[in-house]
Parts: sequence; C-alpha cells; structure tokens
Amino acid sequence: MADSQTPILDFILGNFKNFNARATRDALIAYWNHVEQGGKMFWAMAGAMSSAQLGITLAPAIRAGLIHGLSVTGANLEESLFRLVAHDHYKDFPDYRYFTKQDDTRILNDRMRRVTDTSIPEDEAFRAVEKIIVPMWKRATESGERRFWHEYFYELVQKVGPKLRQGNPAECWLLAAAKAKLPLVVPGCEDSTFGNIFASHVKLGECDASIVKSGMEYMAAFYDQYRALAKGRGIGFFQIGGGIAGDFPICVVPSIKYDLQAPAKPWAYFCQISDSTTSYGSYSGATPNEKITWDKLTEKTPMFVIESDATIVAPLILRALLECAAHPRQARRKMDAITT
Repeated sequence: MADSQTPILDFILGNFKNFNARATRDALIAYWNHVEQGGKMFWAMAGAMSSAQLGITLAPAIRAGLIHGLSVTGANLEESLFRLVAHDHYKDFPDYRYFTKQDDTRILNDRMRRVTDTSIPEDEAFRAVEKIIVPMWKRATESGERRFWHEYFYELVQKVGPKLRQGNPAECWLLAAAKAKLPLVVPGCEDSTFGNIFASHVKLGECDASIVKSGMEYMAAFYDQYRALAKGRGIGFFQIGGGIAGDFPICVVPSIKYDLQAPAKPWAYFCQISDSTTSYGSYSGATPNEKITWDKLTEKTPMFVIESDATIVAPLILRALLECAAHPRQARRKMDAITT
C-alpha cells in the first residue's frame, strides 16, 4: 500500500517467493523473530562492505539495537573510517569491467586504490588517518599500553570532528559501534593497509608490536563476550562472505565446549550471504550443515544461505529490519499472514 509504514518489508514479503529471494525473506523473518523475542545477533563481515557503503544501513541498525557484536576484517574496519574522512575524494569506475592494465596503471599513478568500481584516495584516506593513528601507537609504545586493534580505531573515529569529516557520520558503522561500545573482533588485522603501516613502524623500531593485543587474546576475550551475549534467547550469527571474519568468531562455541571444557549455548541462528557457490573445500562455499559436524550449529538451528550479492541483499534486510523495529506490531501482523 502507498501509505504503508513498512514499504521494504512489504516488498520482500510480497515478492520474494522462491530461490534466493525466498531464502532472503525467510532469513529476514527468522532474524526478526529472534531479536523480537529478546535474542541477540552477531555479524561477520568479509569482503569490501565498508567501501561499498554498507554503513548507510548498518549504522542505523546498530543504533536501533538490531546488531550486538561484529567480527570484521581489518580492511572493513579501516575503510569505514576512510569513508568518513575522505568520502568526497573517492572516485567511481562504473566501467571497470572493460578496463585494461593500462587503465589500472593510470589509477595507480593518480594515487587511487581501486576496489571493484570505486577507489580509495591514498592521500586523503591512508595518509590523513596515518597522521592521527601513528602518534597514538607511539604514545602506547612509550607508556607500555596494550589494546586490541579495534580499540585504537574506536578512539580515533570518535576524535574525528566536523572539520575532518567528508562523509555522513550517521552512515559510519564504526562510529555507531564505538558509541555503542559493541564487542568487536578483528581477526587477522595484519592483512590490511594499516596492519602493513603498523608493521613498518615496528620494523623501524618506532613502535612495539606488543601494543596490539594478539588474535589469541581476541579469542580469549570473546569467550566471555559470547557467554554474556548468549544469555536468554541466545545469539545468532549473520555472515557476509567467508574467510577469517566468519570462521574465527563462529568457532567460539566448540572452543568453549572442548578446549575450556565448559558449557556453551550453540549459535541460535545462522545466515550467510555469499556469491561463492557450494564447492569443494571452500569455507565460503560450505553449507551450514557442515557446521553441525564442528558443533557450531545444531540440526534445530534456523539456517539460511543466500547466494547473491551482499551489496544488494544486506541493505534490503537491514532496511526491512529497521522498519520492523519502528513498527513492530504491523511487522508482526504481516509476517504472521505470510503464506508460501
């Protein structure tokens, strides 16, 4: 209806009937069922979702209490910040599919770093942030302070005042997460631009590598965070892509059970959006059932795989969830009326 307060939810419920569309609809309904009943949801983000501006819908979802923790690559973490400080200097390349090697060499010479159809500006992003964070690392080295990788960025993003912002702060998921003090893990943070920059300062003797807590310490801290989040209705797992951003946090359940030899609730929900089709030996292409054998999920866990482009699917799900949060009675009535 034209005057509906839930237009995206209506569109999904009314049109997404089969195949990946149906999986999207069912994953959305199960997500809302879980959080409506008091459950929590943990997100894992691989790929280049921050460069793709997922923060436009992810940041409001964090503020609305629809997301309760995240695992992200070092690239996604820093690229959310880049979009905040250098948004106007990004350049898009909609015709990237037809580029030659010479075209990409010109982009390199223009001091841009292409990410599919957009690009991160070297000077306005990398070098501008470097001027702020390197002194933070050096002070930590002098004082012997040790922090998790994301904690440096949580502090930094909240220091970025209006004069340094080009992007909309309401669309910066890192800022929303920092203000909410969300549990966050950044496994393999070394595999990022600022991971490389930090390593260079360690090599030059300007920073001590120990000021950044290790991945092992991330997991040790995540044991307690998971158990706190899993109280009550439990915590679900919403994953974009594959790789370490997803595999690291989902392993917390079997590790608590077998390594700590302590009780642990299984993940209460699982959904993965990936354009990697089911394949042999690929984590990104593994079906959820495989996770049952690793004691991460159970046969009763609601499970969904959406084989599609996350830059299309995730914003639709997030926007529909925001409508549900704003108008829960209408959303519940419409979901309950759904037929196959």
